[in-house]
Amino acid sequence: MALKTSVRKVDIDHTFDVGQGPGADLPRLDQQLCFALYSTVNRVTRLYRPVLAALGLTYPQYLAMLALWERSPRTVGALGEALDLDSGTVTPLLKRLEKQMLVRRRRDPSDERRVIVELTEAGQALRARAAEVPASLACQIALPTSELIDLGDRIRRFKSHLPEDDSGIFAEGR
Repeated sequence: MALKTSVRKVDIDHTFDVGQGPGADLPRLDQQLCFALYSTVNRVTRLYRPVLAALGLTYPQYLAMLALWERSPRTVGALGEALDLDSGTVTPLLKRLEKQMLVRRRRDPSDERRVIVELTEAGQALRARAAEVPASLACQIALPTSELIDLGDRIRRFKSHLPEDDSGIFAEGR
């Protein structure tokens, strides 16, 4: 198995001796970019929870509704692409939204293999209430709006430099 790496050397502050065995040269958890992203996403998602609960939505459902408010109807595949999720993840999410009568799914008459999802009247009406969500979150974050916008731009730029496939650095033959 070939491991493709391009890692910047990080200075490690040895607060305590972790030994000299395998992995001793790994950066600490708080120095890992992956952990910084992961823990930040978790915290932001927790901030959304009470705001979205008032709308009857979970965070993934909110994202699906945002995508549908941008464009509806659309195929399940197109929605999954917009959310960067596979259809196996999107379908259960849509089933729950359908139970809440926020979306409707139907087969595409021109191609029975495709499923089209569209907002119901209730789903469209929820948009007005959801319009307050971004401001509710922004006021909980002690950063100026300009910095939040810049951060979003930088994260999108970072994402655009990630590989498209999910094979990762441990893929055979790399």
